[in-house]
Amino acid sequence: MDFDLPTEHQMIQEEVRRFCDEEIEPIAQDIEDEHRFPQEIFDQLADLDVMGVPIDEEYGGLGGDTLMYAVVAEELGRVSGSVALSYVAHTSLGTKPLDLFGTPEQKEEWLEPLASGEGMGAWALTEPGSGSDASDMDTMAVKDGDEYVLNGTKQFITNANVANSVLVKAVTDPGAGYDGISTFIVDPENDDGFSVSTVWDKMGLNASPTCEIQLDDVRIPEDRLLGKEGEGWKQTMKTLDGGRISIAAISTGLAQGAYEAAKSYSKEREQFGQPISKFDAIRDKIVHMERQVERARLLTHKSAWQYDQGESVTKSSSLAKLDASEAARKVAEEAVQVLGGYGYTEDFSPQRFMRDAKLMEIGEGTSEIQHLVIGRELGL
Repeated sequence: MDFDLPTEHQMIQEEVRRFCDEEIEPIAQDIEDEHRFPQEIFDQLADLDVMGVPIDEEYGGLGGDTLMYAVVAEELGRVSGSVALSYVAHTSLGTKPLDLFGTPEQKEEWLEPLASGEGMGAWALTEPGSGSDASDMDTMAVKDGDEYVLNGTKQFITNANVANSVLVKAVTDPGAGYDGISTFIVDPENDDGFSVSTVWDKMGLNASPTCEIQLDDVRIPEDRLLGKEGEGWKQTMKTLDGGRISIAAISTGLAQGAYEAAKSYSKEREQFGQPISKFDAIRDKIVHMERQVERARLLTHKSAWQYDQGESVTKSSSLAKLDASEAARKVAEEAVQVLGGYGYTEDFSPQRFMRDAKLMEIGEGTSEIQHLVIGRELGL
């Protein structure tokens, strides 16, 4: 059993880490304060050819695997939760379903621009009243000749106001339950009736836009149905398997960033004539952080590897997401504590990691839902 990353993965990791340290870290707090989506960063990520890591080269991607993608997401999360969140929402939610379920024509028109980084992708599942029951949706898609007419509201949609395409879940057969949900490719720029009604101010992750969108008699041609009618929920379940790996990877990155900040500070900050890292209370905190980060990374890499092997990852991705998201919060909280008063200021990164980490326990299924999923997989 080899726990080392393959050589190609290590090369991508080193390249992305260098980019993060040189280009993202210096502006990470600024873009949060400004609530600004850093388009220039994503243009540069496109130049690095990582906007479509798990997509075939035939359709503009890098041709990598899920493990490589998780490595990139972790490195981004190590310096900016916002950049990482918009990146994974683009890749695993807005782009990967087109790769998995799209026709050759849909891939050529919609997947290639996303995988190459020419555009951003988004995915619209959640609604104002749905919460953890994502299948409880009111958005409708009614067939009218060779078109579908979409009406409804979607909530908490990452990237919606910067996206070139949005994959929208809507009900096509109200009496069919899960089998009555379908997926549609919506063009925000050219489809009349699509609008972003709110861009939310949040506790953290404010450089990653979170939006409410309105669909008012949005007419789209029938060739923008992704897959077949009624396949939307099955597609959603497959997509969320990858989505949980994405959040686990970001969480691992957030935890790693907070750990590094605390460790560095503890070796430089002196009290009573010696670095505070020499005191048992601080040393023990740093050791516990290291343990949590390593555990989160191992669970995340295991699930990504299983996904690449074609194995079921429902349990492993939930375990990874649950453990890593909680580790991110706990490590960030401890990092703030290690830095003391400085940790509570925006001059240091732990406060940002702490605020960003909380969403990781909510998005892509709350921690409570992960317990439910894992319990079912255990036959409980």
